[in-house]
Amino acid sequence: MSLRLREIPLQLDEDEDLIPTKIAGILNIPVADIHSWKIVRKGVDARRKSSVLRVYTVEFNCLNETAVRTKNQHITTLVEVKNTPCFDTVSLKSKLKILVVGMGPAGLFSALSLAEAGAEVCLIERGRPIAERLEDVEHFHSGRGLQGESNIQFGEGGAGTFSDGKLTCRINHPLAAYILQRLVAFGAPEEILWQAKPHIGSDRLRGVLVNFRKHLLSLGVDIQFSSRLSGFETANGQLSAGIVNDSRVIECDHLLLAIGHSARDTYQVLADKKVQLEQKSFALGLRVEHPLELINQIQYGMASHPKLPSADYRLAWNDPTTKRGIYSFCMCPGGVVVNASSEADGLVVNGMSDFRRAAPRSNSALVVTVHPDDFLAADALAGVQFQRHWEQAAYVAGGGGWHAPAQPLLEFLHGRGGQLDSSCQPQVVHADLTTCLPDFVSHGLRQALPVFNQRMRGFVGPEATLIGVETRTSAPLRILRNQLGESISHPGLFPVGEGAGYAGGIMSAALDGLKTAGIIVNTHNSF
Repeated sequence: MSLRLREIPLQLDEDEDLIPTKIAGILNIPVADIHSWKIVRKGVDARRKSSVLRVYTVEFNCLNETAVRTKNQHITTLVEVKNTPCFDTVSLKSKLKILVVGMGPAGLFSALSLAEAGAEVCLIERGRPIAERLEDVEHFHSGRGLQGESNIQFGEGGAGTFSDGKLTCRINHPLAAYILQRLVAFGAPEEILWQAKPHIGSDRLRGVLVNFRKHLLSLGVDIQFSSRLSGFETANGQLSAGIVNDSRVIECDHLLLAIGHSARDTYQVLADKKVQLEQKSFALGLRVEHPLELINQIQYGMASHPKLPSADYRLAWNDPTTKRGIYSFCMCPGGVVVNASSEADGLVVNGMSDFRRAAPRSNSALVVTVHPDDFLAADALAGVQFQRHWEQAAYVAGGGGWHAPAQPLLEFLHGRGGQLDSSCQPQVVHADLTTCLPDFVSHGLRQALPVFNQRMRGFVGPEATLIGVETRTSAPLRILRNQLGESISHPGLFPVGEGAGYAGGIMSAALDGLKTAGIIVNTHNSF
């Protein structure tokens, strides 16, 4: 048996070697009785700016563990460690041919699970491998043109490759630990196993993806890049093949659709094939940038400290009049704003951080909830058209040359004041951001910003810049599926991940891919 103790505090000038002494003091046992320990969670408590703490959860072994537990029953942060079930690969009893579409987290982890179970897996990706994709993105950000099939949205690793590599997940699922362990095995920093808010960083994630691909190849997975799903075939009421690049046919028993939230042409293919889709809420707004040291000062009471990570924040407010949520999203400490466009004449931005989060500015999306009623159309793809309309408006507001429209926050809020300063490449141009936002989004942001400033004094100030527009917060539709993860209209089609409308981020998408793969294997074995 092991014990786990939460909320172990360390002052900023205290070393982690003091953790056994802290445990012994809390539990009133000799420190010599503790013979092994490991950190399983590490966070920051900055509620008191005069005394910022690092807070740990630690698993440890000690002498007379049962007696220690009994003696300290009053300490609610002390618990026995329960063995969490490991992820056991179930082998297929017979041959199964799977086509997986998309190399984001849902596609990668479903392909991994199926291949390890013994399935014959073909994994296709419309974009390019990570090295070539990086060149295409750098080419675009240097002002030399957008590659429609290889950009921040499309390519190996999915859209999350150029983000922050956040691995937080609101779903408390035992497979989450398994995903983190596999990522570490592929080269992710070991810290993700115990960080309270784990992240890989875009720089480290690229190497992880290469190692992931090499492992899939060693399992016999057939990986095909520059391969866009352009249709599919059915036989006897069952999906039987995928059509690639309007020419090649790949036969399969099942097709896992892990296309991400930006494959709008694939959504159109599904609609044309009468796949059951439904409209879904998402959020739309802007990116906000502040100096890194300003956010640190607001959150920690100090501009920097060698033992503190770059500060993050999470803000949310519900407008009591409109009933809309306004909130921060995908906060990137010490990062950059990126031009994440994927369509001609449409401009969209996102945020990205490297592992060290050491860039001079921090950014976050500030978004307002968009409901299907706002689309003013019954078509399942109306949300896609809604996003596209405002991306095209942003492109026009930026002057039509891939320059992102931007505005000082004070000017957006009060009509004057502030300065324009952004990390976004190729560059930003001054614009009236209300021209590329629905009125209710501009109104919601203006209502929420004073509230956010009350919670984070200095958030609204002359050094803050807004950049537009942020539209790809999540998929604007859902591909309907049954309890087995299968399309309710097309047997053999399994929509997974964020693009299917069932996940929101790297971890939840990977979980969805794993769970769907497991269902397929177990169902196949039951026949």
